[in-house]
Order: sequence, then C-alpha cells, then structure tokens
Amino acid sequence: MTKTRKILQVTTVVVLGLVLVGSGFWMGWSTGRKYPENITVTGATNINPTNMSGTPSAADFSVFWQAWQDINQYYLNNPSTTNQAKLYGAITGLMGSTGDPYTEFFDPQDSAQFQQNITGNFGGIGAELGTNASGTIVVISPLSGTPAAQAGLKPEDAIVGVDGSSTQTMTVDDVVNIVRGPIGSTVTLSILRTGWSAPKDFKIVRANINVPTVQFVMKGDVAVITLNEFTQDSDTLFYQALQKAVANNAQGIVLDLRGDPGGYLEVAVDLAGYFLKPGSQVVKEVGRAVPTQNYTAQGNGALDAIPMAILIDGGTASAAEILSGALHDDRGVPLIGERSFGKGTVQQLFNLSDGSSLKITVAHWVLPNGHILDHDGLIPDYVVPITDAEVAAGQDPQMAKALEVVKAEIDGTPLPSASAAASSTVQ
Repeated sequence: MTKTRKILQVTTVVVLGLVLVGSGFWMGWSTGRKYPENITVTGATNINPTNMSGTPSAADFSVFWQAWQDINQYYLNNPSTTNQAKLYGAITGLMGSTGDPYTEFFDPQDSAQFQQNITGNFGGIGAELGTNASGTIVVISPLSGTPAAQAGLKPEDAIVGVDGSSTQTMTVDDVVNIVRGPIGSTVTLSILRTGWSAPKDFKIVRANINVPTVQFVMKGDVAVITLNEFTQDSDTLFYQALQKAVANNAQGIVLDLRGDPGGYLEVAVDLAGYFLKPGSQVVKEVGRAVPTQNYTAQGNGALDAIPMAILIDGGTASAAEILSGALHDDRGVPLIGERSFGKGTVQQLFNLSDGSSLKITVAHWVLPNGHILDHDGLIPDYVVPITDAEVAAGQDPQMAKALEVVKAEIDGTPLPSASAAASSTVQ
C-alpha cells in the first residue's frame, strides 16, 4: 500500500478500487476499444462485490470506455487534451460521486500544495473554512486576533467569491489555495451573510498567522479559560492556565470554546482527562472499513466536580465539539451560546504512486450519548444569541449567562431555567 497521512489521527485503512483506476487503466482502455460492449467487471478483488443490501453488484465499464472513445473521436479540442488529464478528470468525478465535500482528489501539483498547507508555514487570513449542510463553502471560524477576525468575518459567512472568481464549482481546498499567499498581499472574499440581500467584498491583507492558543482571566472567583485552537502545545498551555486558576483560588471555570475550529483529537481527549473520571468515554471513531476506536479520559480527573460551563457558537467545531459534548454527556456541564458548527468526520490522505493523492472521509465521531456530530452540531442548554450591536458596545450576554450559571453552581442554588430550544436531544 502507498504511504498515507491521516488528518488529526492515525488509523490503518485499506484503499479499494485504486488498482483498477490506476495500473489497470491502460489494459482496460486497450480492451475497451476492441470490445466496448462486452466489458463488465463483477466480483473483482478491487471492487466491493456486494452492495449495501448484500446482493451482488457489478460495475459496467463499457460505458466509460465508450465515452472515452467518443471524446477521442469527436471532441473538437481533443488533440490538446492529454490522456493524463482525462484520467485525473475521471478520478475527480469518482470522488465527487460520493457527495462528500471532504472527499477529494489532488493531482500531483495540488497534492504537493496540500501537503505544504497542512505542514508548512504560510501567509493567510486566520480563518478555518469548511462546508455547511447544503455544501456551501463557509467560514467555520475566524481565529481571534487574525486578519479575518479584524476584517469582520463571522462564523457561517458564505464565501461566494474569491478574488473575483465564483466559488460555486470550487472545493474548500481550491478556496484555501487561493486565500493563502505571500504575507502582505491582499485577497478579496465575497461574503454573503444571513440577512443580507447581496454579497459584500472583504479585502483582507495576508499575514503570518500566530494565534495565542490559550487565554486566562479571573472574573470574581471564576476562572475563564479561552481555548482558540487545539494545537500541539494546547495541553501544556491549558495546564498552565489551570495552575493560574488554582493559584487564584478559583471556585469554578468557564471554558470558552467560541470560534474554536478544533484541531488535534488527541488534545481534546487529553484535556477531557482533567474534568472526567479516568476511563470515562470521550468519543468513539466509527467507520465502515476501519476498526472502531474508543477514546477514554486518561488524566487524573482532579477537576471532575468543579462547577463549570462551556461557551459554544457556530464557530465551535471538530475537536472543540468533542470536548464540549463529552463533558456535557458525562457530567451534564451546561453548554451556553449558539448551536455549534457540526464537523464530525475524519479524513485520511492516501498518496498514489504518481504523486497524486486522495483525501477520503473514513469515519465519523460519536459522542458518549450516541449523538453523531456531523452537520447537527451541539444545541446549547442555554441558547443566548449575540448581536453585532452588543459586540460593538463591548457587551457579551453569552459570557454573562455562563458566569451566572457557574456562580449558581458554586453557591449551590438552583440553576437558571434552560432554554426551551435545548429541551429535546438532537438525534
């Protein structure tokens, strides 16, 4: 098998179907030209021999080769279209047939760029991008203090254009590749926000993105810990924040995960270990062709009884949702703010022999209560919207509600009534 790179964590996955599309391509083309009406592939070892109902399935490749032959014979500009381009186009279509925006094909050039994007240093705007339930490319979260946040981008803003080009036929990675560029240069995003009748252009100057991962402040006897992203150093910085909380005799904690797009799953599991009893389930990774993995809290659970609340919003995604959901399901930690983004799938990168690669969704995350995060997200126990006018005035009703809830826990008084919107569990 070719070398693989997993996004967020490591799992072994067997790739099916690549031999047929890759090394078997020219043999199939040669045979298809001679006997196009007779080529039907059934029960091949590199094609699933049964469908979801358990009955035998078949892949009739004669249609593909007929289309290939008709293009070669009749397409006006065929002499300038290489066979390699046709092959890559076919694989792109194969990945697109899944209907999953996170399952993509990268040709060698795009693959090299993608590898650089996930491992290298670059200039950008400081926003996590993704797709919503309808497949629209959106801002998941503008990271605090970055050009994206300073320009006024908000979670769930739809990106309908970038540098004058429509994003209608682009993937998330297409947009990311355009947005990233030389530090000091400008990128223009056309944004359509809920309530707007037409898009507005945001001109944003790219910068070297260096986001403070953890921020700490005391509000009375409550420690407010803001986690902006789940990075490799988040565990150490979070522990340092907890030490500050202890030194300040904090009686409760507000964990602010608003605008946190997630990051490393392992960090979410490690942080859960401070607040859950050892061995408590944090999340399960469940896929079709990968073993189910159960992630449990491994810390000392020293803070498993401390009064606390968690702030979430539409920019809370991925690992941030996992930590929030685990503490909510296990301890009943109140969630306050707005519905989270709903990014709950795991992607794995498969490197192909010619330098191209596939990014495939291989699993989804399941919270302790059985809730699947993808698309649905988390509904707060206390739904508290926040307006642009309140932000401009320096007001934060979500934080105010979180402090109210935690202080009520500290005092042992009954908690404020939860929002009616959160009275039923999303399934």
